[in-house]
Amino acid sequence: MTRFSDSEIAAVYRAIAERRDMRHFRSDPVAPELLVRLIAAAHQAPSVGFMQPWRFIRIVNPLLRQAIYTLSAEEQTKTAQACGERAAMVRRLKLEGIRECGELLVAVLIPDRERYVLGRRTLPEMDICSVACAIQNLWLAARAEGLGMGWVSLFDPDALARLLALPNGTKPLAVLCLGHVDRFYPEPMLQSAGWDERRDLKTILFEDQWGCEPI
Repeated sequence: MTRFSDSEIAAVYRAIAERRDMRHFRSDPVAPELLVRLIAAAHQAPSVGFMQPWRFIRIVNPLLRQAIYTLSAEEQTKTAQACGERAAMVRRLKLEGIRECGELLVAVLIPDRERYVLGRRTLPEMDICSVACAIQNLWLAARAEGLGMGWVSLFDPDALARLLALPNGTKPLAVLCLGHVDRFYPEPMLQSAGWDERRDLKTILFEDQWGCEPI
């Protein structure tokens, strides 16, 4: 077994610690070779049954980008209404960078997923988990390259599927804003905004049974 060097290990942990869900971007283009490198990193993600259920659609049409922004804005309004007493705060939050980012991608779950049974017989949602792993690979690689990325989930998936002419059974899971940023947030944006705080480690790790803290 070959262990990474101390500096390489530190770089991995640094990318994890400094990854942020970015909402503020510059419009500078992302170099094509860098974009290919990032997509390759995403494609190296683990997947249940090696089904590789991710597909990425690069949005280059400005009118389509604007239409996706409109979907997101509409959903933010509906989400605010669903958040009750926190509605005003949701309306104020900047929850996407769709119009500003250098690259806009949509992560899509493939159709005909029923034929992939290995690892999914009792947990069919593992295909979604696999796509999430690919997105995380992309996110960490982008951070290491000095690019910001934001995962936008504020959209009606059926409406977005129609916009992208997706085949039946295909599901868009994420709108990904990718690009250059002036700075990375020192802490998660929603934490800075007072929405919530990161949980302490002792509240997320149990031993043998739910609620039993490790000795």
